[in-house]
Amino acid sequence: MATGATIFGCSGPRLTQDEAAFFRQADPWGFILFARNVEDAGQVAALTADLRASLGRDAPVLVDQEGGRVQRLRPPVWRDWPPALTQAAATGPRGMYLRGRIMAAELRAIGIDVNCAPLADIAGPRTHPFLHNRCYGTDMAMVVAAARAMANGLLAGGVLPVLKHIPGHGRAQVDSHIHLPRVNASAADLRAEDFAAFAALADLPMGMTAHIVFEAFDAACPATQSPAMLDLIRDEIGFDGLIMTDDLSMQALAGSMADRACASRAAGCDVILHCNGAMDEMQAVAAAAGALDGQAAIRAAAALDARHAPDGADVPALADELAGLMAGAGADV
Repeated sequence: MATGATIFGCSGPRLTQDEAAFFRQADPWGFILFARNVEDAGQVAALTADLRASLGRDAPVLVDQEGGRVQRLRPPVWRDWPPALTQAAATGPRGMYLRGRIMAAELRAIGIDVNCAPLADIAGPRTHPFLHNRCYGTDMAMVVAAARAMANGLLAGGVLPVLKHIPGHGRAQVDSHIHLPRVNASAADLRAEDFAAFAALADLPMGMTAHIVFEAFDAACPATQSPAMLDLIRDEIGFDGLIMTDDLSMQALAGSMADRACASRAAGCDVILHCNGAMDEMQAVAAAAGALDGQAAIRAAAALDARHAPDGADVPALADELAGLMAGAGADV
C-alpha cells in the first residue's frame, strides 16, 4: 500500500495501542509533536521511536521549534530561545545559523528530524501580533538572509527545514488559527516583496502553505486550497519541494476535516497536516487525503533524501559563540 499523504499528531506523551494500530493501517508520511507530547528528553526519544516503529520505517518526525512563543521544547530540559525577530536583529545571519545548528542538535538527540522553520514572512506595521515577532525581519533582504542562515544551520545539524508560510503571511491582520485572513494588496506589491522572499528560498526541501486569501489572485479560496495559488507557488515562485498544508484544524478553513483535506489535495498540496491527535478527525483525513502518488511521491522522496547525518560541529562552542553575539548586542539567549 502506498504511503498516506498525511502528517499526524498523537494525543499524549505516549503512543496508545489504538493510535499505533491506526497509524499502521493509515501509514502517514510522518508525524508532528506538540507540547502535550513532551515531558522530558527520554520520554520524547521513546515516543519518536515508537511512532516510527508503528510504521516499520524511518518516518520523519516534525516539530514547531521556532523559538519565542512557538517552541514545543522548553526549559528546564531545553534552551529557551528569544523571538526570531529579536535575535535576527541582534546577531544577523551568523546568529541565525547558530540558532538553527544548535536547535538541530537538540532535536536530533530526541529523534526529531524536521523543524517547521524558517519563516520567510515579512513583518510589517499591520502584521497580526500572533505572527509579528516570529518573523525574521521587516524587509525582504533581511528576511531572506536570516531565513537562509537558519535553514542552513538546521540542515548542517541533520534536520530538514520547512519554509513557511508560502506565499507569505506577513500582511495578514487576523490570526489564521481563528479567522480567515484576506489580503487585498496588489499583485505587483505581492510579487515584489512577499512572493520574492519565498522565491529566493525556493530550493529548500519542504514548505508549508498559508491559510490566507490573496484577493488579487483568488478571491474565493485560501492559498492552501487554491489551485491558482498552488500553480503560482510552483511556476512563478519556483518552489519544487514538498508542500504541506498548515494545520487543517485551524479555523481559517471551513467545512469538515474531510472537505478540508480534499480541497487542499485537489489544489495541489502534496501532504495534509493534521495536528490535534483526535482519532475521529484523523480517520476522516486519512480517507480523504489519499495516498502519495505521482509528483507528490517524488517530492516526498526527495525531501527524505535531503536528510543526512549531522556535521561534526562542536555544539557547546557554537553555543558560546551565539551567547557572545547576543551579549555584544545587549540581548539574552
